[in-house]
Amino acid sequence: MGVLVKVGFAQINPTVGDFSGNAAKILEAYERLSAAGAEVVLTPELALAGYPPQDLLLKSSFVERGVETLEKLANAVGPVPLVVGFVSRNTLSVGRPLHNSAAVVENGTVTHVINKTLLPTYDVFDEARYFEPAPENLPVNLGGIKAGITICEDIWTPDQLPCPLYTASPVEKLVKAGATVILNLSASPFHLGKPDSRAGMISRLSREHGVPIAYCNAVGGNDQLVFDGNSLAVSPSGLLWRGVAFKEAEAVVDLEGPGMKTPPPQDEEEELLAALVLGLRDYLLKCGFKSCVLGLSGGIDSALTAFLAAEAVGARNVTGVLMPSPFSSTHSVEDARALAQNLGIHALEIPIAATFDAVKAQLAPVFSGRPEDATEENMQARLRGLTLMALSNKFGSLLLTTGNKSELAVGYCTLYGDMCGGLAAISDVPKTMVYRLAEHINRRKEVIPRRTIEKPPSAELRPDQTDQDTLPPYDILDGILRLYVEDNCPVDEIASCGFDPETVRWVARRVDLNEYKREQAAPGIKVTARAFGLGRRMPIAQRFTG
Repeated sequence: MGVLVKVGFAQINPTVGDFSGNAAKILEAYERLSAAGAEVVLTPELALAGYPPQDLLLKSSFVERGVETLEKLANAVGPVPLVVGFVSRNTLSVGRPLHNSAAVVENGTVTHVINKTLLPTYDVFDEARYFEPAPENLPVNLGGIKAGITICEDIWTPDQLPCPLYTASPVEKLVKAGATVILNLSASPFHLGKPDSRAGMISRLSREHGVPIAYCNAVGGNDQLVFDGNSLAVSPSGLLWRGVAFKEAEAVVDLEGPGMKTPPPQDEEEELLAALVLGLRDYLLKCGFKSCVLGLSGGIDSALTAFLAAEAVGARNVTGVLMPSPFSSTHSVEDARALAQNLGIHALEIPIAATFDAVKAQLAPVFSGRPEDATEENMQARLRGLTLMALSNKFGSLLLTTGNKSELAVGYCTLYGDMCGGLAAISDVPKTMVYRLAEHINRRKEVIPRRTIEKPPSAELRPDQTDQDTLPPYDILDGILRLYVEDNCPVDEIASCGFDPETVRWVARRVDLNEYKREQAAPGIKVTARAFGLGRRMPIAQRFTG
């Protein structure tokens, strides 16, 4: 067949900037995979530096540390080639100063450096800000075999993206130059549906060019991004191996071995929960936190967030805080207590009624003659934010905000109130999906109280309040938001899909007006094709509608 028969996959979870820790992970995996018979060991994109390093790349010491770490790692590598992602310097006198690179290391020496050809600069990616593309990429000799080494985006073109962005096809050029196998180092972030579409794309590419492809993807959470793993080995005849999702994994795969049955599509709710738990866990641990705190309202959003937190860091490291106001219903307090008991998390009850009365009395002379309105509602949310931030500060726990994507989209949230926190765990999860996840969590036993799921959602900031006093029904709202935010559809086109035109205009206007809130929101975990935050850049001061 003329290919490297056995490829070792080191699907690791790097931390941005932890060069020594990342190198240790790589070396440990390399030693195990070499002992297991691998003929080459493959790591993810920028495995030494972590991905994405963003403006750390502008620090010369960051780049030098990476090069030094690569040299130390090379000293420990034996005869089995290791292909490792790192940042190299552009030695030419023109172009950006860095390359996104892969080093081939064997017998203590870096034998080849391959630079990334295609630099994504769309959605969450901004690689053209830092890196210079490779002018060409030729196969390298690995054990007498011509291997084409590519880095992430290099295998996504020209016809593999919904809208082709490049004219070049690195894989096609490598195969024409004699490559008999394609090795790909990747850091491809997750969103719903992407793992299966990615697997289909790589399989089509293998069939088209008649060569096997070994694709090693990163796993783990880095800030707003989650990397799902799901590394792949494919041949022109089909799928050979698929790595586990959302976990580190190692495997030696025989590229001449029999194919495996195509695994069934992953359950969407289970996949989403796994992504959120991993993103939350890694954000806490990589930022140095050991515990978290959140408000428990008795509502479905805080219930889902508490479940994710308990799964991520263990129930004993999660504190839920009940903060009843004069408008909190008895059943909401009961449901919050029941949730805490079901999850086994700590629960505190700190009423805000007396504090709320004190603040109103303090402002009464100034507000004299004016009726109560959203001002007093927001006071309650901000008193809760104050309480939660005090607990976060005192005990060193990360405060999780509990708002969902639907609320954040239209500004149904309070700055310096329920938006207070260090991580917005479900800010990319639409409300309708929150309900689906709650039902999925309860599929074996009741974890989230049934009443929490069934009662009309309410902020409980005034008597008999429900979300639908202000917002369209969530199934309608989420349908409009998907088209307006994720698909960038104009208002008239959305209305032509069967939505009430006035409702569409109201939603679109609310999205546009509340950009200032989202600019001040805690970072969230990206799980849809287009999230607020990283990858979506909208001006605040603007007058465009439509």
